Amino acid sequence: MRILSGALVAIYFALFPVGQSASAEPVFVVLETVKGTIELEIDIDRAPLSAGSFLAHMDAGLYKGGGFYRTVYPANDNGNPKISVIQGGLLRGVEGLPAVAHETTGQTGILHKDGVISLARGDVGTGSGAAFFICIGDQPSLDMGGGRAVSGDGQGFAAFGRVVSGMDVVRAIHKSRPSSSSEDAYLAGQILDPPVRILAAYRK
Repeated sequence: MRILSGALVAIYFALFPVGQSASAEPVFVVLETVKGTIELEIDIDRAPLSAGSFLAHMDAGLYKGGGFYRTVYPANDNGNPKISVIQGGLLRGVEGLPAVAHETTGQTGILHKDGVISLARGDVGTGSGAAFFICIGDQPSLDMGGGRAVSGDGQGFAAFGRVVSGMDVVRAIHKSRPSSSSEDAYLAGQILDPPVRILAAYRK
């Protein structure tokens, strides 16, 4: 992932100054999608890097025009253990902010329960707000040591908040019929085309 302009990087570090240690109240965020509205509680106290990256992308206006483009459930999951999630964020051709250090569930205490939002990633330290997913049902295999690790690293994924309103919308997106093939065999049968668009994203 390429690094964006200095202006966007400045937005990121303004949201999370290096060395910040004071406890912070959660931030409430609204995602307006073509299927309805999802309200999120973003835990910047327990997961400052992951939450800060998500908020930086949102405040920079990068989610407007983005969308949910992947739905995973046991019948189409190409990984193991099987999971149920929807994935969204920036769409093809839109650059994201720099990746952040990985915050494990062991560090934050935020487990992958029903409605929890988390950063997607490849290798450890490649996650950013450019791609995130929301759990449908409890997904303990996504926690640290839970078995659904990238490249067998055992670190799980970086959860940073939860849905507080709009799980009906999340479930409606989850039930959307995948209609696009993928060059990546791991994603085959999971891609939504067209994606479920995000019309607006803002702090409540």
